[in-house]
Amino acid sequence: MSDFILTTALKNAVFALIRDCGALIRSAHDIERARGAITDKAGAANYVTVYDVKVQEKLIAGLTELFPGAQFLAEEKENAPGLLENGLCFIIDPIDGTTNFIHEMHCSAISVGLYDRKEPVFGAVYDPYLDEMFWAVRGEGAFLNDRPLGVADRPLEKALVSFGSSPYNRREFGDGFFKQLYRVFLATADIRRGGSAALDLCFVAAGRTDAFFEQVLSPWDYAAGYLILREAGGVITDLRGQPLKIGEKSSVLAANAVLHKEMLSLLGD
Repeated sequence: MSDFILTTALKNAVFALIRDCGALIRSAHDIERARGAITDKAGAANYVTVYDVKVQEKLIAGLTELFPGAQFLAEEKENAPGLLENGLCFIIDPIDGTTNFIHEMHCSAISVGLYDRKEPVFGAVYDPYLDEMFWAVRGEGAFLNDRPLGVADRPLEKALVSFGSSPYNRREFGDGFFKQLYRVFLATADIRRGGSAALDLCFVAAGRTDAFFEQVLSPWDYAAGYLILREAGGVITDLRGQPLKIGEKSSVLAANAVLHKEMLSLLGD
């Protein structure tokens, strides 16, 4: 059990830093037209922009000042093995929903999770367009700005289910995924595709949706939302019902406690 305690002063300083980074995101316009602003990464439709890099650099610099000695596992850098093994480690996605960001769809978020030897102690997911800060501290509940969060308790037939389509791995998972999605569509009220897994997890925590699933996510996609969802009373596992291996790529199923077992059955082969 981690004995790390996040003080109110430190927490508020982290919020201020994240909001400053959000202002940088909001300042971006006409990204596709700017020469050299977008670079392709490995995988289909996998991009990084100059803003991803700027936000990540600003986050790491600011968090290093606040938490000297902390390690960083982040999307837009080379990550050495073992970063989560000893002491504090931040897991960062500077812009979750980069494709949305490029298209100016205004459905992207900054995701910052803090772990102490693989145990989550703090998570924040910030929507800079709506100024919504979803956050949680271990053992203290989950919040949207200052309002406490709790998952909904809707039954399957009334559930709104969000999903990620794993576009970087579409040839590996596409066929089976759309069969799963069709079963979910028939069994529930409706389905949604937002394009930011971090926000999708928070929407389940807030009761806006009832479940979320995706075939493969990187640790920075789920690190902050993992704690927020759990502190809001939700259940999060991989698609086989097994605990997530923090720091590794994984399938993800997040749901209210009423739906989790039913969703596992629905998504099974």
